[in-house]
Amino acid sequence: MSDQRGVILYGPPASGKDTVTAALTQLGGYAQFTRLKVGSGKTDGYRMADAEQLRELEAAGDVVYRNERYGNVYVIDRPGLADAFSAGMPVVHLGQVAGVQDLLAGYPAGWLTVLLWCPKSVTKARSHGRGDADTAKRLTAWDETRDDLVAHSDFRFDLVLHTDAVSPQDAARIIDQALADRAEGLAE
Repeated sequence: MSDQRGVILYGPPASGKDTVTAALTQLGGYAQFTRLKVGSGKTDGYRMADAEQLRELEAAGDVVYRNERYGNVYVIDRPGLADAFSAGMPVVHLGQVAGVQDLLAGYPAGWLTVLLWCPKSVTKARSHGRGDADTAKRLTAWDETRDDLVAHSDFRFDLVLHTDAVSPQDAARIIDQALADRAEGLAE
C-alpha cells in the first residue's frame, strides 16, 4: 500500500458530501478531488473535458472509474489523482459502490471509505433548501444508491456516518481521527 492517504465519501445526493468535505478542508490538509466531466450543465466543481480528451485518457489506461448520470460522463482519472495527492489528502465523492471498488483497486493508497447516509426525506428537504432544479432526479438517485448498497451488501465501509444525526464538523473530526489512527497503526 502507498503511504498516500485519502478519503472516499459515498452516499446519495444531499447526504452531506460537500459539507463534510468543506469541514475536512477547514481542518487542513484535505482538498476535494475535482472529477472530470464530459457534458453540459453545472461546471463549478469539475474539470471540464470533451469526448476527445476522454478517449485519450481511456486509450492511455488513465481512467480509474467513469460513470454516467444526469446525461453526463464523470471520470476519476489517474493524472488528476496524482495531482490531488501531490497537494495533500484528496476527498473523492462517489455515488456507486462499483466506483469505490474500482478506485480502491485502480489507485493504491491508504483510502478511508466513508458511507454518508441520510433518510430520503432529508435528501428531499436539503435539495429543496439549496434550490436544486432537479430534486426529482436526486430522489431517484437516492433510490439507486439504496439499491446499490443492497446489491453490494458484502462491501464494508470503514465508517458509516448518519448526517442527519452528526454535524459536518463532527463528521470531519471523526474521519480525520480514523485516518490518524490508521496511520499510527501502520507505523507500529
